Amino acid sequence: MANSSTLKTFLGITEAGPLIVQPVERESLALAVSTLVHTDAGTFRFPVVSADPSAAWTAENAEIAVSEATADEVLVIPRKVAGLSIVSNELANDTSPEAAEVIGNGLARDIAKQIDRAFFGVAPANTNVQPGGLEYLAAAVTTIAADPAAGIGAFIDALAAAEAHGVTLDSFVTDPATAAALAKLTTGSGSNLPLFGVGATNGIERNVLGVPLLVSPSVVAGTAWGIPKASVFSVLRNDVTVDVDKSAYFSKDQTAIRAILRVAFGFVQPAAIIKIKAAA
Repeated sequence: MANSSTLKTFLGITEAGPLIVQPVERESLALAVSTLVHTDAGTFRFPVVSADPSAAWTAENAEIAVSEATADEVLVIPRKVAGLSIVSNELANDTSPEAAEVIGNGLARDIAKQIDRAFFGVAPANTNVQPGGLEYLAAAVTTIAADPAAGIGAFIDALAAAEAHGVTLDSFVTDPATAAALAKLTTGSGSNLPLFGVGATNGIERNVLGVPLLVSPSVVAGTAWGIPKASVFSVLRNDVTVDVDKSAYFSKDQTAIRAILRVAFGFVQPAAIIKIKAAA
């Protein structure tokens, strides 16, 4: 079995990591809507102030009351996600930049898809294998009990709920069916003008009161998330590995290229994350 140095020979690159990391960052919606942190550590700690020190109006020459902040921390342990791409030996031996891009993008799509499923999808059975995402937070998030496909009223409530927690929502993310239902809404009875408006070149503009509305098939059906980027982190370990094996698919004259990276999520203010979902 060959190692990443062989891949460098195949592709004419000096670092194997960027072949995977850069396209993963580009492909994953979860990494785009969160604050991305790179680390070399096995465990990453986010300091959290759960209660601020108190100030008070004080008379001149009077003692100032002492107060302390209540501090805590959020521990994030990146978990392993792997992608496997099979390419022809002809392509693997082509050292042009185009070959590197094809292989990197193929692996990135596998890995990015799993990252988004972990971030937006159902809670995992074992967080020692797959990191917990938004659904794993359960009651810790703020929930607006409404159907997100019914109109923008619930999204307005979500913006207000976020402001009550002192944050601003940077994006909404929903599933394709909900996004389609919202796109069909009109400005009023008898009108054919889409509620979201139509751009001259971009078609229907997916935003709610200026906040981008993004779409991911990984979001649980009938759900929309309001995400404050400053309160949501994706922690990516820098020890990306890329391995090459020409023997597994020897009879087909193909090369297997495997990439492994480690990622997990940190939610430092779960209550500031807004979930829009109709009551069960």
